Amino acid sequence: MVETAGRITLWGIEVFTATADELSISAAARRLGASPSSVSQQLSNLENAVGAILLDRSARPLVLTPAGALFRRRAQSILNEAEQARAELAMQDLSSLTRFRLGMIEDFDADVTPRLLSQMAGDLSSTQFLLETGASHRLFDLLDARALDVIVAADMGASAAWMEVHPLMQEPFVAAVPKGAGASLADLRALPLIQYTGRHHMGRQIASHLATQNLRLDHRFELDSYHAIMAMVAAGAGWTILTPLGFLRAQRFRGAADLMPLPFDPLTRCISLTARREVLGDMPGDVAGRLRPLLSELIVEPALVEMPWLNGALRLL
Repeated sequence: MVETAGRITLWGIEVFTATADELSISAAARRLGASPSSVSQQLSNLENAVGAILLDRSARPLVLTPAGALFRRRAQSILNEAEQARAELAMQDLSSLTRFRLGMIEDFDADVTPRLLSQMAGDLSSTQFLLETGASHRLFDLLDARALDVIVAADMGASAAWMEVHPLMQEPFVAAVPKGAGASLADLRALPLIQYTGRHHMGRQIASHLATQNLRLDHRFELDSYHAIMAMVAAGAGWTILTPLGFLRAQRFRGAADLMPLPFDPLTRCISLTARREVLGDMPGDVAGRLRPLLSELIVEPALVEMPWLNGALRLL
């Protein structure tokens, strides 16, 4: 084995950048798919190679030293150049792409994502596929940090010049109520609102819309799990605002709840595929083209059969 201690390696720089972003060795390890001990060793090797302490590991969370803050700027430039070189080579022949890092919102992880990856694996036989699922804001952070190549997530109301965006689907926010509960605003006011957490963009979007409607609804519960929310709705503990995708994910509770339009001004969200502009050539557009028929087959068409009143509001873009 070639000894790398004392040398600056691209992997060491990637480990340092991930740790500087996360300010945690364990979080950086999860992001990189490595062990915490490996991350710690790489950091030590890099510090030996540059002759400076880059991170104060005694602090919680970790703190960049002045030398670390200086090196971080150079490290990001190095990783940007390496990523651009990899992308330029891949653009010449996508069949030779060795790694594809995809971020997907959890709404698609059961049906759409496996079908998409199976299709792509058939065409890109030498490519390793790495999948990250999570909340939209987390996926955007990972794309910004170059930890992902392409993400499929809910739009967050802003875009940057470096983003290439392919709209995929629009869906409305709807009310999920206990089976047999009334559909009027007066009926809903009689029940507590089980609110999606404000720590996520979707929760903040819902709260902002309620504020613009000048609605102050009793809400004792704020949760970050569709299944937990729908379990409480099914048990009659309250009602909630979510999307058809969220309702369909919690299948086991659907028989004990009704879905209906919001009894006030509508609210929608758009789900798009986003990548770094001019990095992967036509590949983001190709992936978006693969996704649209899958979304139609697996989500939009079945939902409209079950809930025809969603026609026009739940649609491909």
